[in-house]
Amino acid sequence: MPWENKTVEDKRKEFVDAAGQTKNFSQLCREYGITRKTGYKWVERWSDGEGLSDKSRRPLSHPNRTPIEVEERILQLRAENPGWGAKTLKIVLENAGFTDIPCAKTVNNILNRYGCILPEESEKRKRIIRFEKEHCNEMWQADFKGDFLMKNGQRCFPLDILDDHSRFLILISPTETTKEVVIPAFTRAFREYGLPDAVLCDNGPQFAGFNGGYNRFEKWLMDLDILPIHERIKHPQTQGKIERFHRTLKDELLRHKTFSDLQDADRQMQAFREKYNYLRPHDALGSACPGSVYEPSIRAYPATIKPYVYSGEFRVRKVNNWGFIRYDKFQIFLSQTMANEYLEFRPNPLGDSFDICYRNFKIACCDTEKGILRNRSISRI
Repeated sequence: MPWENKTVEDKRKEFVDAAGQTKNFSQLCREYGITRKTGYKWVERWSDGEGLSDKSRRPLSHPNRTPIEVEERILQLRAENPGWGAKTLKIVLENAGFTDIPCAKTVNNILNRYGCILPEESEKRKRIIRFEKEHCNEMWQADFKGDFLMKNGQRCFPLDILDDHSRFLILISPTETTKEVVIPAFTRAFREYGLPDAVLCDNGPQFAGFNGGYNRFEKWLMDLDILPIHERIKHPQTQGKIERFHRTLKDELLRHKTFSDLQDADRQMQAFREKYNYLRPHDALGSACPGSVYEPSIRAYPATIKPYVYSGEFRVRKVNNWGFIRYDKFQIFLSQTMANEYLEFRPNPLGDSFDICYRNFKIACCDTEKGILRNRSISRI
């Protein structure tokens, strides 16, 4: 039987034509290499006016498919929160009392089916291992989100403060400038949530002194017994959590909203903060919300800063109005920020250097022979 250069449909049509003329149907089926059952099927299908091509094996019904009303519920929540993934959508809906939500994989398939997921978004959400402090308020992270233009032609600079352990968004404060806003913003945060043990920031002039010196913000933190920490130069991953939060802020708010002015920006950002802290589950917290993990500090913000009393064991000297301090034969420049403050000099056991201390913080190390500052890094004594 010549089968070459014939399609499957051609062969089946040839068989049906031959079946109408043969007196030995079984022999014809053997010649074509098919069973009698298959032969009768093709003859019957042709008699009924149906084609001879293969029919789809897709089931006519899908008993396990998610009900359309559940899909609509998922898609509606996704439309309201375009930055939320399948796992977040599932948890939020279940927390809202819905019991018919499918597994996260099925929710993700629904989002894919309706074109809600872009390949580049999936790539960005590959899991990254991060580390956090063991307790709330051990360290806060703070930074300005990159500025953007508002409808009134002015630019907005959001200042964000995040608790390292719980990812709780302590504060989000949209401002029109980065100057003279950090201390007032932190004051509001301290009054509401108490004092952390340390604050991690970048090396921008709002947070760190020029050329390794000290600015008002750093000194103010030390006055409150808070350790100022700065990221390593050219290592933004040091502030990984605040950087990750800024991506969330962009994906879930800034990319989808425009702000008329600073008041409108503040209103929408405070609504976002409420949702981020108390509604949106966080994968790093085992799908708990940051607001359910965070606890305010037991260290209250003081009404006044008390003078610090040194032990008397080491020499104490006063910084002059120009930021210089004298130690033996050396005149050492520290920072005008420290003008009129008293500093303590603690000799190194090796005898080759001495530490300069402000309150209970070492703020610099100086060479004993030449009186040259080796570093200006701040650490707790």
